[in-house]
Amino acid sequence: MPVSIRKLTGRIGAVVEGVDLTATPDLSTVTALRDALDEHKAIVFDHVNLDNAGQERVARWFGELTTAHPNVAAADGTTNVLAVDSETSKANEWHTDVSFVINPPQLTTLRSIVTTPYGGETLIANAAAAYRDLPEPLRALADSLRVVHTNQYDYARPSATTAQRQEYDRVFVSTPYEAEHPVVRLHPLTGERGLFIGGFAKRIVGLSSSESADLLRILQSYVTRPENILRWTWSPNQLLIFDNRITQHYGVDNYDDHPRRLNRVTVAGEVPAGVDGRRSEQLVGDASHYSSVLAVAA
Repeated sequence: MPVSIRKLTGRIGAVVEGVDLTATPDLSTVTALRDALDEHKAIVFDHVNLDNAGQERVARWFGELTTAHPNVAAADGTTNVLAVDSETSKANEWHTDVSFVINPPQLTTLRSIVTTPYGGETLIANAAAAYRDLPEPLRALADSLRVVHTNQYDYARPSATTAQRQEYDRVFVSTPYEAEHPVVRLHPLTGERGLFIGGFAKRIVGLSSSESADLLRILQSYVTRPENILRWTWSPNQLLIFDNRITQHYGVDNYDDHPRRLNRVTVAGEVPAGVDGRRSEQLVGDASHYSSVLAVAA
């Protein structure tokens, strides 16, 4: 059966059929999946028959894996799997995964383990489309900017927050990281320009905190325009893969106290470069235990 790609929206997302994720892929299959990611930014597989090892194996089709997280422990019995579990955390803020290190993951895989009877969608936004939507003066300004991403941000929670979530927040920030990235990142495979910001982006180099917040809010508003977003509703046994270099995502907290769990595996990425060719820099922290640096885009 040939690989079939069906678009989900005009700007982002596609369902992939005709790929046996339990088999060893040939080069043409991997190339077709990479091409689909380049075009659609996020691809989904239904009715997958994968365990943690199987998810890791599929993620390796695209490159070397990172460990689960720079600070947070891997799921039991694994090295590379992070449990995205409502018992400990809810990722209900727009972000790009682990953008506070010098080489954030190139892509993220999420596999549905426990789904909710309603709500619990994952939103994924196309940051390249957002850049194209900017008026020309804003594009020119964004091209010239650098921004510091950090894991040291305000984790204030309601007083009813569980002890497990408080402990997760403590661990998440236990070792500080800061990385300086271009606000506009060049995608290494497609050459597209995308806004590389999100929830971990805290201050623009050369601007005050209030100026940074105002400008980031304006730029972020283009990322999260409804036209740029895939709203994915989970069913059991699905695999979602998105290009972490040119998207942001958000886990919607609209499912009351129902349990929800996705298992995450990420693939090592290269050091981002801006339109001027200047690459990112690590300012605080050493994340070499988390991820090797991809030297050549794959």
